[in-house]
Amino acid sequence: MGNLPPHRIHSDYPFLNTAVDYAGPVMTLNRKGRGSQLISSYICIFVCLAVKAVHIELVTDLSSETFLSALHRFIARRGKPASIYSDNGRCFVGASKELAKFPRDNSHTISDRVADMAIEFKFSPAYSPHFNGLAEGSVKAVKFHLKRVLSLANLTYKEMNTVLVQIEAILNSRPLTPMSSDPSDLIALTPSHFLIGRTALLPSSEVNNDDATKIHSLSRYMRIQTLKGHFWKLYKSEYIAELQKRQKWRRQGEQLRLGEMVLVKDDQAPPTRWVLGRVTRLYHGTDGVSRVADVLTTSGTICRAYNRLCPLPVIADQSTTNAAATALLLLPWRRQDVDA
Repeated sequence: MGNLPPHRIHSDYPFLNTAVDYAGPVMTLNRKGRGSQLISSYICIFVCLAVKAVHIELVTDLSSETFLSALHRFIARRGKPASIYSDNGRCFVGASKELAKFPRDNSHTISDRVADMAIEFKFSPAYSPHFNGLAEGSVKAVKFHLKRVLSLANLTYKEMNTVLVQIEAILNSRPLTPMSSDPSDLIALTPSHFLIGRTALLPSSEVNNDDATKIHSLSRYMRIQTLKGHFWKLYKSEYIAELQKRQKWRRQGEQLRLGEMVLVKDDQAPPTRWVLGRVTRLYHGTDGVSRVADVLTTSGTICRAYNRLCPLPVIADQSTTNAAATALLLLPWRRQDVDA
């Protein structure tokens, strides 16, 4: 494998270098009530190449004009990217040509201004989806569980857009690495920290997500909350499984260390609520291997076995993480929140 390109490890602000890809189609209702018909819609996923934050837009077709509209909505909320990486889809190629024509249609002064704000499109080679692997991975994270969730109910365009925005918050709330090496610090760095300065939280809804047989008897609002809960349950279990890959039986893997930050499996946690804690005590067996630990969380100290604990990835140079976290909290537009 080659080294990571510079835009994967350096960024002035989120979405400065962005990857984009489409997922779908997903079926949406053209209206509510009887006589409604299912129409095809598509999911446009923007991924920040540096912090892996996700932005999701729902579009009605695969035309260049529709993608340009989605791109304008993305820029209005996330800022203009310097470069966009994508495959050779017709909508992406057509949009790049359309944006390239704009500066030549204006006066010299406006042309210079727009040229400074131009977006550089970079296309991966044909039949090489792994060159845009970060966007492909985000498409998988959304589509793999979404197609199972959407089989429970049919949604209108607005309802589908609401579900996708809540899925975006779930994806951006995943813990990446500890904020610091302080044993008393129970905060993990998430993609949403780079977007809003804190962890994304969704309001809890009083819905039993285990009972999917009665979803059609719920109101349309509660259907959306039920689908959100189902997606959270599926995505959380998959993300924890990715963090907890260990070799069994044949050789001893890495053991937990005192003060290490871990993600605790909690099947009852509401969406975007990741239970994080620090290891305060290890219990060793007769063979000298620890399989149980005490974990300090925001709600107190709990005792869990290793199959319920998932260590977060830690950068080798922890000072780099500390400096990044400090710089993040001291940004001018976030300093007032810290002082408060």
